[in-house]
Amino acid sequence: MKRPSGLEEAQSPASDIRVFASSCSMHGLGHVFGPGGPMARRGLWTTAVLLALATLLYQVAGRVRYYGEFHHETALEERESRRLTFPAVTLCNINPLRRSRLTPNDLHWAGPALLGLEPTEHTAYLRALGRPPAPPGFMPSPTFDVARLYARAGHALEDMLLACRYRGWLCGPENFTTEAVLLGPLPAAQLDCSMQGHASQPGALTPAGSGPKVFTRMGQCYTFNSGAEGAELLTTPKGGMGNGLEVLLDVQQDEYLPVWRDTEETPFEAGIRVQIHSQEEPPLVDQLGFGAAPGYQTFVSCQKQQLSFLPPPWGDCSSVSLDPDFEPEPSGPLDPPRPSLGPSPPYSLIGCRLACESRYVARKCGCRMMHMPGGAPVCSPQQYKDCAHPALDAMLQKDACTCPNPCASTRYAKELSMVRMPSRAAARYLARKHNRSEAYIAENVLMLDIFFEALNYETVEQKKAYEMSELLGDIGGQMGLFIGASLLTVLEILDYLCEVFRDRVLGYFWNRKRSQRHSSANLLQEGLGSQRTPVPHLSLGSRAVVRVSPGLPPLPVPSPRHSLPLNAPATSSPSSRWGVCVFRAAP
Repeated sequence: MKRPSGLEEAQSPASDIRVFASSCSMHGLGHVFGPGGPMARRGLWTTAVLLALATLLYQVAGRVRYYGEFHHETALEERESRRLTFPAVTLCNINPLRRSRLTPNDLHWAGPALLGLEPTEHTAYLRALGRPPAPPGFMPSPTFDVARLYARAGHALEDMLLACRYRGWLCGPENFTTEAVLLGPLPAAQLDCSMQGHASQPGALTPAGSGPKVFTRMGQCYTFNSGAEGAELLTTPKGGMGNGLEVLLDVQQDEYLPVWRDTEETPFEAGIRVQIHSQEEPPLVDQLGFGAAPGYQTFVSCQKQQLSFLPPPWGDCSSVSLDPDFEPEPSGPLDPPRPSLGPSPPYSLIGCRLACESRYVARKCGCRMMHMPGGAPVCSPQQYKDCAHPALDAMLQKDACTCPNPCASTRYAKELSMVRMPSRAAARYLARKHNRSEAYIAENVLMLDIFFEALNYETVEQKKAYEMSELLGDIGGQMGLFIGASLLTVLEILDYLCEVFRDRVLGYFWNRKRSQRHSSANLLQEGLGSQRTPVPHLSLGSRAVVRVSPGLPPLPVPSPRHSLPLNAPATSSPSSRWGVCVFRAAP
């Protein structure tokens, strides 16, 4: 193909497609728009360029559409650590209330709602508890607090905890989240220091201190290593037995309430419910806890798992904690809770569910259940029976709470194994040590051993399946494959479009304004010429004298053949005071 010569390129404007095609780095344009060559050859090149361009656009559209679908992938990885933070361990006695702590006033208020008793059955129930009936003239209290009932009549950790060790160091009730808000300081516990294990040093663990009460649907519970009130979290540098938490517990079956009738809240089993969870999420022992039975030693081998999810549009996770308080004017009963404006705990799935349940019950009943967060007052026993329990059951059936996964969370996989305890050889020793019978030890005592299997942990992470860099790389590869273009080629095309706009669009308006100015000037000259009077030319002889004014010497005219019209305008210097020039021919 013959390229245009330098003269032709200089004469052609920059907006000429042939000039652009001869210098553009995009393949094929020079063969399509270049001068010369048979038409058949140019047509084949045009077809090839259009097909390549269409294929490129199809591929780019597919890549952009795939990127807009925001796919993600899940990566599972196992990592090692030198030290792991020990999880929070929440313990709850399956029996919520001790029979020895119930009073006639408790039965009057809580008997129908919490125990399923009729008012006429109170005397018989007190007799079953081994308590005397209510005295004549008994007057119940004007108000009643359900939370105080469970805090007062629930199983005390000082009575249940027979021994406690963490990594061989002694621990006690002070290392659990204590219930000192309503009841005052707890008495010091007498611990069993004779458990097998490492050498112990009393007082090695920092007390957890007083913290918020741990209430669940099972009543009052206790949490080890909760981190409440800024307490330092415990860590472990080793895995395996002896490097975790070991507790010896008494379930106190002689304090269990008699089963009066079959209700949804009636427990038929004996033992401890345990939940192992992170410090960022509240316990939900009634749904996520496992059981530890008396007469057995339960070994719990844990493995830490860190989960990471993506926010919208790639996923549906959330990291905004929700406010459990009731809103006075909600737009709908099933609306999700609004984000809390003040300081709030980290977002967790269980916390979101509890906040949603608390808002729903507060909206329906004007109160909350004692295990629910928020500032609403705790429901009375009658409100429990008439409103709170039915509202919560209806909400759970509707599955009205929609809580997204947290963007970052920690959970613990567990493997449980059990052996019988105590042995025949140890039963007599433990009975003598704790001043109990061998039958009592076999029916009430259990041991719980919680430890990490190893210091490695798993990470489950959602990642973007298609990043913006991958999209740009795919588009660049397709451009190079089909049309031999790059990012600089795109800049060349944009520069050419700017030249076309400047020459074709702006040039059109510039030429139009220039033609309008020329037309106006021609009309003005024609108007001035029509107002002049024609005067015949005066021929000057061989010598002509121009007299400008009196007293000045005449000016000779250099050429006698020049003619000057008589009506020609006279010129004079700015210093001249005369406005008329007189031309006289010399004789």
